[in-house]
Amino acid sequence: QVQLVESGGGLVQAGGSLRLSCAATGSIFSRINLMGWYRQAPGKQRELVATTIRDTGMTNIADSVKGRFTISRDNAKNTVTVYLQMNSLKPEDTAVYYCNAREGGGSLVWGTSYWGQGTQVTVSS
Repeated sequence: QVQLVESGGGLVQAGGSLRLSCAATGSIFSRINLMGWYRQAPGKQRELVATTIRDTGMTNIADSVKGRFTISRDNAKNTVTVYLQMNSLKPEDTAVYYCNAREGGGSLVWGTSYWGQGTQVTVSS
């Protein structure tokens, strides 16, 4: 099992910055290959924001945030943490942001999709 603990959300004015963190722990955290962030705004479907693959270093960034958001990952002995640096925030970035993790190897991911509890990001105009 994997536990995901998120932090870093909040209220910020348009043009500001926030950094989200998600720490993964648990019995199989060492097998986590993909980690990333999704978001869900009121009345909308959950959408991908950014993901990163441990084994290849590849990242996938949504076009709507490309150039403004950066994803990074820190692998430690007993945990792995993924960060989402959000700059030049816009009101349309307002959403609940969810951390996601999946097992895998190489360029592949498989198995259960684990989710964090979500953290609210609100951008005021």
